[in-house]
Amino acid sequence: MKYLGKKIATLLFTLLLISMAAFLVFQIIPGDPAAMMLDMDATDAQIEAMREQMGLNRPLLVRYLCWIADFCRGNLGISYNYQIPVAELLKDKLPVTFALAGITFLLILVLSVPLGVFQVQFAKKRIGKWMHLVNQIFMAVPSFFLGVLIILIFGLILKWFTPGNYISYTESRIGFLTYLIAPAMAIAVPKSAMVVKFLRNSVLEQEESDYVRTAYSKGNTEKRVLYGHILKNAFIPVVTILGMIAAETMAGSIVVEQVFNLPGLGRLLVSSIGNRDYPVVQAILVYIASVVVIMNGVVDVLYRYLDPRIRVE
Repeated sequence: MKYLGKKIATLLFTLLLISMAAFLVFQIIPGDPAAMMLDMDATDAQIEAMREQMGLNRPLLVRYLCWIADFCRGNLGISYNYQIPVAELLKDKLPVTFALAGITFLLILVLSVPLGVFQVQFAKKRIGKWMHLVNQIFMAVPSFFLGVLIILIFGLILKWFTPGNYISYTESRIGFLTYLIAPAMAIAVPKSAMVVKFLRNSVLEQEESDYVRTAYSKGNTEKRVLYGHILKNAFIPVVTILGMIAAETMAGSIVVEQVFNLPGLGRLLVSSIGNRDYPVVQAILVYIASVVVIMNGVVDVLYRYLDPRIRVE
């Protein structure tokens, strides 16, 4: 319990530092937010009145405290480009990103764990070496390139789906989830290859341990040692890479969302940067950083409960 309390305190302190950095960065970027909210022909008096309305004339510390208080209440500011609250803008994009992340992570588990175990069983044979080579190739394939291949083969040639014909979850949930399978596969395949490699290397490392030789000396078969002893220890370092992948997918895939015309956070971030829509960019950056920090904290806690040696230390 004491360990968990320390982790939560560290997480909250890290999030506080992230919020400070996100706020300060957009205070030193050239450009006047008040002028961006008005027309090009706005007078100096109108700009000054807007600065007063937005609270930009107040001291920096006061502005930060007001901003963080509003942020914690869900008031993320007003978008310069869309002229609507940022919270409403993100509310429409988050379901797309979360659904894509969920399907992607499920596909990674379904693909990587069986393939990793299967590859381990043939690691010292010729077929295992060929499988390892193919796995290395899939690791090197960028998600956007794989997405283009999926659109070409399954969209244009086989016509399993219509490229660019995104179906909103408000129109049809089945159609929405079905359309997300292709972009999720584009992200999941290279990530699955990465997990397979980690699992393979971890298993091969565990096979050199003393407890494995002891298990064999007791008359256990190779499969019994693998499934009963090695895998549960080999999965411990794999949890780290899975946590990183989960954080990355929940943060939104910028390129894949562009390729498949998905209105998620990644696409919104790109357009907001181009339009200098700082409140939207600020909110998304804080969200992405928070997801990464929280997932790292979850992985640390899981490590403690999966590996008894950490609890002893």
